[in-house]
Amino acid sequence: MTAHTAMTEQGVRGAMWRVRAPLRSVLADVTLWAFFCAAGVLWYVNRPAAAASSVTEGLVLPLLLLTVAVPLARRRPGAAVFLGNASCALGLADPASPANAYVLALAGLSCLLGARAATARTPLLVLSGCLAFDLALCAALRVGAVWWFYAMTVLPAALLLPWLAGRYWRGRGELAYGGWQLARSLEEQQHLVAERARLTERAGIAADMHDSLGHVLSLVALRAGALELSPTLAPQDRDDVAELRATISDAVDQLRETVGVLREDPHAPAPVGPPGAETVEELLGRAVASGVPVRWERKGTPPALSPLIERAMYRVVQEALTNATKHAPGSTVRVAITHDGDRTHVRIINARPAKGALSDAVPGNRGLAGLRERVTVLGGTLRTGPFEGGFQVSATLPHRTTALRPKPAAAEAAGAEPESARRLARMKRSTRRRFATVFALPAAAALFFLPAAAYMAYLLATSVLPPSHYEELRVGSPRAEIAHLLPARPYPYPPEDARSAPQPPGTTCEFYRSNVNFLDQVDLYRLCFSGARLAAKDTLGGKPR
Repeated sequence: MTAHTAMTEQGVRGAMWRVRAPLRSVLADVTLWAFFCAAGVLWYVNRPAAAASSVTEGLVLPLLLLTVAVPLARRRPGAAVFLGNASCALGLADPASPANAYVLALAGLSCLLGARAATARTPLLVLSGCLAFDLALCAALRVGAVWWFYAMTVLPAALLLPWLAGRYWRGRGELAYGGWQLARSLEEQQHLVAERARLTERAGIAADMHDSLGHVLSLVALRAGALELSPTLAPQDRDDVAELRATISDAVDQLRETVGVLREDPHAPAPVGPPGAETVEELLGRAVASGVPVRWERKGTPPALSPLIERAMYRVVQEALTNATKHAPGSTVRVAITHDGDRTHVRIINARPAKGALSDAVPGNRGLAGLRERVTVLGGTLRTGPFEGGFQVSATLPHRTTALRPKPAAAEAAGAEPESARRLARMKRSTRRRFATVFALPAAAALFFLPAAAYMAYLLATSVLPPSHYEELRVGSPRAEIAHLLPARPYPYPPEDARSAPQPPGTTCEFYRSNVNFLDQVDLYRLCFSGARLAAKDTLGGKPR
């Protein structure tokens, strides 16, 4: 399979997924709409016979609102909840009963609002607006106590509790997604650590190649140059030695280019100890044996230096000798090592300027730059430059060091937490806020609505006159004789048509409910008293109050 074919198949699969995703959304919306509509149709077909809602108010208009609300819930879930609440509000305008099946659609849309809204402020404003609209509609229509009870208990529960469930659903999904993202991030960090280790190893190899092999090749080139000037060589041998010296010089340049490719990590830790455990004295002796004019001295008592410091001092002397033999062959090199207190000073001076080594910025001159990084990492300093007509390399190194490099976290912010710990803390705080919301909002709603609802339920329950007691009442009986049959108090919220019904002259009428069911059809009993005697009793039936 060619790369073009693979890319083509991948593009086709991507296009099919882009088509399939909207299709799944449409199918989900159609299924949800069909479920809500089926519930509404079943409720309308089986509604009580006394219900006064017409086909338009009880079926057509709510279904049209749901047709708009369900697809709108994907982009504007708050507006969809308003439309679902309007479907339920049509029941508040029904004089027969406030209940209808569209409260199920309201609960579903409210759950989608909690699952699809990123913040809680806007949804809370939407829910508060819906409740305020329902209560204002009850006040405008001057409905009875049952309608108020319905608007203050059932509708808030249908709005608030599903929204909290949706919020929990969303929070759980975000927590799972965040966990997978964190795991992916940790996996990427592991790959970066592995890559860092590979680059560190490459940099270590490059440093050893430059410091060790480059130094040896420079000494070989110096010996070849000295041999080339020998008067005992034949012309052909002298030409061969000159070609050998040129070849070695080219090898040194190629080595420097190779080191530049390998040395991608300037902060790579150096190996501990001089190569092959060779000391600085042995290095200088080998240079003298190779024909390099070296004079050196050591001042102070040599302390017990850290292996890292030993290697750094060795590299400083080695690099300075390499540059002197390459750029100023034949010049006298003076080396001074001074041990002073807790530091060691290393100073190398050659008599004539080292061509190409006057600046660390010379192209291809990576030796001094790498040497400065090595010394700086150990807490020392390195100075290079012209000195008294020649060139100087001066390094100051501490006798002890505890780290190869400063810790990035300590350099950036002392005590800073890792990113994974901060992300986990944010997720925990977000989860705690959601759970606090789950408990706090129902508690607040309960404090606001439940006292009034409980008081209404108490009034409705204590004003019920059972039908059996109603049948025992006899017109003309003194009130004292029938007091044990009457409930604790009369029903305080009879409808206007019951209040305005004709009553016997000179009587005072009281109203009682025939059933404790708040949302079912009940008869309303009217008892009219003339003085202390029961003057009339009648039933205003078929009115659900």
